[in-house]
Amino acid sequence: MQGLPASDTSSEKLNPTHQHIGAVQMRIKNANSHHDRHSQSKSMILSENVKVKEPISRHRRNHSQHNLILTDIISPKEQTVVEKEGYLQKAKIADGGKKLRKNWSTSWIVLAGGKIEFYKESKQPALANLKAGYKPEWVDLCGANIEWTTEKSSRKNVFQITTISGNEFLLQSDIDFIILDWFHAIKNAIDRLPKEQSCTPRNLEFKLQRSSSSELLSSLSTESKEPKSEHRKSLIFRLNYSASDTNDRNRVKSRLKKFINRRPSLKTLQEKGLIKDQVFGSNLHLVCEHENSTVPLFVKRCIEAVEKRGLDVDGIYRVSGNLATIQKLRFVVNQEEKLNLDDSQWEDIHVVTGALKMFFRELPEPLFPYCFFEQFLEAIKNPDSNTRVKSIRHLVQKLPRPNRDTMKILFEHLKKIAAKESVNLMTTQSLGIVFGPTLLRPEKETGNMAVHMLYQNQIVELMLSEYNKIFSSEED
Repeated sequence: MQGLPASDTSSEKLNPTHQHIGAVQMRIKNANSHHDRHSQSKSMILSENVKVKEPISRHRRNHSQHNLILTDIISPKEQTVVEKEGYLQKAKIADGGKKLRKNWSTSWIVLAGGKIEFYKESKQPALANLKAGYKPEWVDLCGANIEWTTEKSSRKNVFQITTISGNEFLLQSDIDFIILDWFHAIKNAIDRLPKEQSCTPRNLEFKLQRSSSSELLSSLSTESKEPKSEHRKSLIFRLNYSASDTNDRNRVKSRLKKFINRRPSLKTLQEKGLIKDQVFGSNLHLVCEHENSTVPLFVKRCIEAVEKRGLDVDGIYRVSGNLATIQKLRFVVNQEEKLNLDDSQWEDIHVVTGALKMFFRELPEPLFPYCFFEQFLEAIKNPDSNTRVKSIRHLVQKLPRPNRDTMKILFEHLKKIAAKESVNLMTTQSLGIVFGPTLLRPEKETGNMAVHMLYQNQIVELMLSEYNKIFSSEED
């Protein structure tokens, strides 16, 4: 050590980088030291390998830790596994229970993480990751319901997704195996998720599991004050659910069981004359036996009304009537009240056609009996057209009399509808889509639902186009 002047000389010879670092003066405070104030001051030149360590604010450190947790939580998009993606036709028909006008559009659909996201193009999912504020339209599949539908659209291969918040979407593709794969993929995704009662906002539940800091909880509580509409019902359910509710429900359930056990059977009430045999929901042969005929009277009256004032109506049998009015007509028919379909309350012909479709849909066994289902499917699969017609004709002749006669009068009526297709826009193919699943269905639904639906439509279409050959009384 040359003392203080030597350090000044050496500092002059330093390069600009060393001059920029400069001399750092540090004051060392030591309560146990007996040296005077001058001995507590030291002057030194830092080596270029030594970096000045800035003081760390505890608050900032905690803040950065929270940022790490939130980043890890909020951006699981990169970690989400895409189960399926591709183009489908999409239409949103209800939002929160409110019906919307059906508007079909082509969408790039991504199934991942228990939800479905809709994009206009296949490039948009990648762009969405780059744009922090971009939020695509999406559907939470937790507690959702999926089912094939023929009444919501005249298109083929349509299934409907209904969420617990009342949103309804239709998805469709003309290619059978594509729509079938999508149906199974979405159904499997729904089955893997918890049931409706257990559905909670996904982000909220995930974040609470990852962090318990007060700052994170306060931010989440602010977020949960305004839950998205997708989760509002499930949140209300979970907040209102308690142990006392469970006890009340169990008590009510036990009382209902006792009441049901003491209640007389339907057969007993019918024998006493307290309940009359109903038309809707009864077996076809029982309705015919009660009326002493082979074709239900209600079916004849509906057909007469439609042929009188509905053959030229656009979308006849495809357009749905008012459900409340249809249920009112159903009640009148079941109570055996005097029915006049020319009455002003039934002036909407779509109410009549809706009631007729409901009658066939509610038959305990469809118009094409369950035991004939596979036989009709095998017949329609035959590549030779003449053989197809002959096979179906033989099967129709083997049907029970009420089924065969009712089928004949119904298909004769539908043939008249198809003859006016230039006016009502209902072709044999359109009628096949409407009536196929209603008249012909398997006893137990299997994974081949979409394939069955295709054959059901083709059977009805063939029976309309070849009506004279199939229902002729001549022997082969």
